[in-house]
Order: sequence, then C-alpha cells, then structure tokens
Amino acid sequence: MSLTITLATTRRILAQLRRDHRTLGLLILVPSLLMVLLRYVLDAPGAFDRFGPVLMGVFPFVVMFVVTSVGTLRERTSGTLERLMTTPLGKLDLLLGYALAFGVTALVQAAVVGTIALTWLGLDLRGPTWTLFLMTLLDGWLGMALGLFASAFARTEFQAVQFMPAFALPQLLLAGLFVPREQMSVGLRWASDVMPLTYAVDAMQQLTRHADITGTLVRDAVVIASCMLLALVLGAATLRRRTA
Repeated sequence: MSLTITLATTRRILAQLRRDHRTLGLLILVPSLLMVLLRYVLDAPGAFDRFGPVLMGVFPFVVMFVVTSVGTLRERTSGTLERLMTTPLGKLDLLLGYALAFGVTALVQAAVVGTIALTWLGLDLRGPTWTLFLMTLLDGWLGMALGLFASAFARTEFQAVQFMPAFALPQLLLAGLFVPREQMSVGLRWASDVMPLTYAVDAMQQLTRHADITGTLVRDAVVIASCMLLALVLGAATLRRRTA
C-alpha cells in the first residue's frame, strides 16, 4: 500500500464525480429531499423528532451503497481497473482511494442533510448536534464500504443494483426500525445482532432519547466503524480485475 498512490486514486475519483452531475445529485440532493418529504409525511407532533434522526442514517447508507457498488463495477467492466492493475496500484490502494473520495462526499452529504433537518425542518434533537453529523457520516461510510464489497460479486451494473435489497432490506427489517428488537424472536434478535445497520439505527435512537453521550452510543459507533473497515478489507481480498 502507498499513501501517494491512494491519494492519487482519491483525486481521480473526485474529479470523475465533479463531472458526473447526476451522481452528485443522487449523493447530495436525494437524501435531503427524502428528509423534506418525511417531514411533511410525519405531520403529527413529535413524530419527525422521533423518526427523523433514524432515517437520516438510513437514507445515506442506501444511496452510498448503490452509487459505490455501481461505480466500482463500472471501473472493472470498462477495463479501467485492468489498466490500473498494470501500474503499482494495489487493490487496497484502489479501495482506500474510493473510501476517501466517497468519504469526502459523505461528509458533504451529512453536512447538507443535517443542516436542512436542524434548521428548515426544525428537528429537535436531545443529543449533541455534532454526534448527529458524526453518526450520519459513519452510516454513509458504512453504505460505501458495503457497496465496494458487494461490487466484487456482481457482473453487471444491474446485478450491482440488485444486491442493494439483498444487503439492505433484511437489515432494515431487523434493525428495530419497524418493530422493537425486544419483541422479536430469539433467532431474529441473533440475526439482528450481527447486522451493522442495527447499530446505526440504535445510535440514532440514542440521540433522540438521551441528552448526553451514552456508552451504548459509543459502542454503536465503534461497531459501525469496525464493520466498515472489515468490509474494505474483504473488498480488497475479493476484488477482481475484470468481470468474466
């Protein structure tokens, strides 16, 4: 692994993103528009304050998963990855370059979504404001890392998009977003315990219930960051030069 090569990869991907206005719109604008829509759908008093922070973590996760999985696969199917692998670029350099580039994008995404929610939409948060931005950023990074990992198993962009419900929907159903995890059967709770989105949802719920930083919130952040790093390592191990 080379820091110079990794940063060069990051600059290349950021330059590509700047020229791709549709992808930038999907990454930056769509989560914000979904939050605005959610605010007016949940018109009951206190409803947006309860569910808004949770979905602030879910929306970036889903969007980043789709964009990164398709983007990485496009590098392979277009032959770009094959050409890059003839240079000193390593697999980990490539994935870390993607991680840093989309990490910058996730940072902008979290800033835009959080600012709109806290100002225009009037989100009332019990926990510290900076923790909302941090957890939104971590959730976006988690979606990015899982998207990079999932792209190794897809052969076409359509297949990459199909992995989104396979990766995301079971996690959404078992994360405690619709039914409290305490009310689930033992088997479902065990499955929920190994799914990273469970901790993303729980962390956002902590911010709606507690004014201080709790030990559970810190645990959730550590688990999310660990899952993100694990997905990047596995993505590097399974990355192929081209699609067969």
